[in-house]
Amino acid sequence: MGSAISLRADFDGARLRLLARRTRDADQARRFLSLASIYDGGSRADAARLGTVTVQIVRDLVVRFNDRGPEGLFNGKAPSKPSLLNDEQRVA
Repeated sequence: MGSAISLRADFDGARLRLLARRTRDADQARRFLSLASIYDGGSRADAARLGTVTVQIVRDLVVRFNDRGPEGLFNGKAPSKPSLLNDEQRVA
């Protein structure tokens, strides 16, 4: 079994709770609060229960947060399938 991925050192639980209070999106707030509980010494399983997600999703959130910071926890549009036609074919 591997060890848990560490969270960034430039944030803390209080700062993430502040971001959770400021967002209007409930999903984002749960993500922020889940990571805040990890910063405060909680387990990944506790964070998963708090965020109503699985432990694997908490791991994914940690990876996204470490890469992009709080912006990594915002809701984004899923990538779509590329178009089968190019611009010239579409014009024709």
